[in-house]
Amino acid sequence: MLKLSDITKVYGQGGSRVEALRGVSIAFRESEFVAILGHSGCGKTTLLNLIGGLDQYTSGDLTISGRSTKDFKDRDWDAYRNHSVGFVFQSYNLIPHQTVLANVELALTLSGVSRGERRRRAVEALTRVGLADQLRKKPNQMSGGQMQRVAIARALVNDPEILLADEPTGALDSETSVQVMELLKEVARDRLVIMVTHNPELAQRYATRTVRLLDGKIIADSAPYDGEASTAPKKHQHKRLPSMSFTTALGLSLHNLLTKKGRTVLTALAGAIGIIGIALILSLSTGIQAYIDQVQEDTLSSYPIDIQAETMDMTSMMTAMMSAREDETEQEPDRVYASTVMYDMMNAMTSAGSESNDLKSFRDYLESEDCPLLAHVSALQYSYDLSLDLYTQDPSGQIIRSDVMELIEDSMDSLYGEGASGLTSAYMGSMGGFGSLDVWEEILPGEDGQVISDLVREQYDLVYGDWPQAYDEVVLVINENNQLSDLMLYALGLKDQSQMAQVTSAALNQETIDTEGPSSWSYAELCQKTYKLVLPSACFERDPVTGGYTDLRETETGLEYLYNSDDVGVTLRVVGILRPNPDATATMLTGAMGYTSLLSDYVLEHVGNQPIVTAQLEDPDTDVFTGLPFATGQEVEPADAEKKEAFLSYLETCSTEEKAAMYLDAAAQPDADLLAQTVAQQMDGLTRADIEAMVTDQYAQEMGVDAATVTGYIAGMDDETLFARVEEAMEAQAAQQYAAMVKQQLSALSNAQLAQLMDLGGSPDSPLTLAQYAYLYDTYMPPTVSDATFEENLERLGYVDRESPAAIRIYAATFADKDAIADEIAAYNDAVAEEQQITYTDYVALLMSSITTIIQAISYVLIAFVAISLVVSSIMIGIITYISVLERTKEIGILRSIGASKHDVSQVFNAETLIEGFVSGAMGIAVTLLLLLPINALIHHLTGIESLTAFLPWRAALILVLISMVLTLIAGLIPSRFAAKKDPVEALRTE
Repeated sequence: MLKLSDITKVYGQGGSRVEALRGVSIAFRESEFVAILGHSGCGKTTLLNLIGGLDQYTSGDLTISGRSTKDFKDRDWDAYRNHSVGFVFQSYNLIPHQTVLANVELALTLSGVSRGERRRRAVEALTRVGLADQLRKKPNQMSGGQMQRVAIARALVNDPEILLADEPTGALDSETSVQVMELLKEVARDRLVIMVTHNPELAQRYATRTVRLLDGKIIADSAPYDGEASTAPKKHQHKRLPSMSFTTALGLSLHNLLTKKGRTVLTALAGAIGIIGIALILSLSTGIQAYIDQVQEDTLSSYPIDIQAETMDMTSMMTAMMSAREDETEQEPDRVYASTVMYDMMNAMTSAGSESNDLKSFRDYLESEDCPLLAHVSALQYSYDLSLDLYTQDPSGQIIRSDVMELIEDSMDSLYGEGASGLTSAYMGSMGGFGSLDVWEEILPGEDGQVISDLVREQYDLVYGDWPQAYDEVVLVINENNQLSDLMLYALGLKDQSQMAQVTSAALNQETIDTEGPSSWSYAELCQKTYKLVLPSACFERDPVTGGYTDLRETETGLEYLYNSDDVGVTLRVVGILRPNPDATATMLTGAMGYTSLLSDYVLEHVGNQPIVTAQLEDPDTDVFTGLPFATGQEVEPADAEKKEAFLSYLETCSTEEKAAMYLDAAAQPDADLLAQTVAQQMDGLTRADIEAMVTDQYAQEMGVDAATVTGYIAGMDDETLFARVEEAMEAQAAQQYAAMVKQQLSALSNAQLAQLMDLGGSPDSPLTLAQYAYLYDTYMPPTVSDATFEENLERLGYVDRESPAAIRIYAATFADKDAIADEIAAYNDAVAEEQQITYTDYVALLMSSITTIIQAISYVLIAFVAISLVVSSIMIGIITYISVLERTKEIGILRSIGASKHDVSQVFNAETLIEGFVSGAMGIAVTLLLLLPINALIHHLTGIESLTAFLPWRAALILVLISMVLTLIAGLIPSRFAAKKDPVEALRTE
């Protein structure tokens, strides 16, 4: 079965060439106990290694069961050692960190034997050598004889055809040696046992055949065998190539690492430093990013993309101001000039136009099923110009309208007289883009029919009561200090409105005033307050006699009826109180009272059901209030003669006093040609310098500023503008002087005489000109068409078309989504006609989205620096793995001797580096999580922001552990390949 033919083994080259075997030829029987004798260095162990496949011959041939081994590959030799050969070494060669049972099982593991069968056969082999009660012991807990018997059990467990024993009794006492030899003799009954020994007595006593070697040659053979009886090769039986499973490799490496716990922990800790650094940076970056995301969402909720039906062209206004600054004339370097800021600003504001947006078409686009813009929208709100007339009673019992602007106007009128409120309204209107004085505001609805958006619930805490769920339920919104502004208190009827004028007057006069009434209210008191919503169209009552309509709000009795009647309007109840969440960076509600979209739906549904609205909608050509037709724009202006004729017919219906007043007014109107001639005479010869000197003092007095300011203002005008304004002023002055002169001349006439002069209009003796009769027609004739329009009447009645919102607010969660929405709007504008294009002012563009980019860039730089330490620690693990290879060299030899391939050996050390990497990564993550506790406490203490919390996402933690494992695996590839290439013979000799 085993035959060596002219085997030669040479070590070294050139002058260091050593022939260990010289033409050895020998054949072995399938069952015999062969003892090979010879002095040290004669080639005994070399011959045994060649037979066992641990070493390769230089020349000759080794035939196994009739098959030459000249063409054997590494995998063939591995299979041969695993299935056909068992080794018993003088130094036992047991793996120290494995139990006795695991040492014996290892060869079966390579053979692919199942776990149960493996365990059974290993126990059986150990029982056969008398060690059934020593299964769980480690090799260092056993005697020499016991360890040798474990080695024999390991050699026999795979039932090999050949058992090779190299000085099996060399390290044993006599009694133990006899026990081992008896065991080998028993084994040799059914297989070939080849034993190398120095003891001729043992060989003579137990061996059936003795072979003597001298200087690499066989010099004696007690029972030679030529192998002729079995020269025919046996049919080759395919045997499974041995392969170590990754689980086995992990087990071997894990047990080895556990024997060096201290070094393993220190190595893992060194590797974990890089992981800790990266994990902490990721945690801080993630926490900051999460905080920024929340800030973005909160901030963007306060600054949605707001598209109004009517919007001012802010871009053109800014362009006009910039171009005015660029058109400045050259100035002398040694003079100081006035900057025309006031003129430029006023001119730009008056020249800036407004643009209309077709929100009906845009709404249809948003509600289409394939609208790409909706993918970036967190919330969408349609706003309508709803005339919400809400009334309540102040502490004095007076019925007031819950509206800040009306409250301010009434206060200004009481202080400065009629007309002051109009100036106040204009001023407050110009400030509309910078703040809100709205008392009532619709709360953003949620998705899928939710009454309240989740975003609102995140930004506000419900401190009392419930969230509104019905159309007649509202909530009070207070600030973070549980306060409401005094303006809101007056508008909500919590303070006596009559006191506001007193407070305003005292503030203007820098006086102190003590106001009566409460200054604080309980939550329950506030929630007992009610408000009456009256639709504007319900305020008009038809007069059955005249057919016209009376506005009940204009009388105190009518207002009381509207407020107290159960048949008119809806009573709104305050059901809860909201306060901004302290963790919210920004909040979206600016009013003091929040109502739901259900109330808006209620108003939209019911406003069109009022009789007056129905009447106006059914007759869009006639003004329902006056009965006059609406102007169509096709009306033809009558000639002056036609105007005179029509006026004279109207004159017959007028009284004497009315005729006298009309004549006096008409006679005071100067002739246009005469007026132009008078102005031309006054302007003749005037230069710009004359005009500036003439009007400076006058303008300064009228405008209430100093002369220098007026000079600067005038300097910004060109000649045409300046002369036109002066001519206009002179014309007005001349007209006034002419009117005063005429009235002085006619002051002696009575009304009857003046009326008689007025009645002369039909005769040639009439003192009035045709132009003056045209003036009387334009001034006193009753209108033939309505001054209002159909749209203005519908607005007055509070009617709103649901399909045409006044504004669309688009909410985005992030700046990226906001930019994507802007891109989609631009794409929409490119696809539609010019009249359907959307324009809007993007106030969110004022916020810098580059903050996120900066945070990410800093994080990446820090990670790059820390990654260097991670690479360094990985290299260190590679070095430690190399040291482990050196320490486990004998184990490598043992594995190779029982059939482990080079790949299996490499896999063992790859498994070790993977375990090291896993422990490093897991330790790094664990330390990071512990460090985050004090770090977050420090962050909260330094910033005062409780929502700014560093945290490590679990996906990032897993990825970091995997990175640690991959890096250590890469670092260990070179040492593992070095281990795989080790000569098993040399490895077994290493101590």
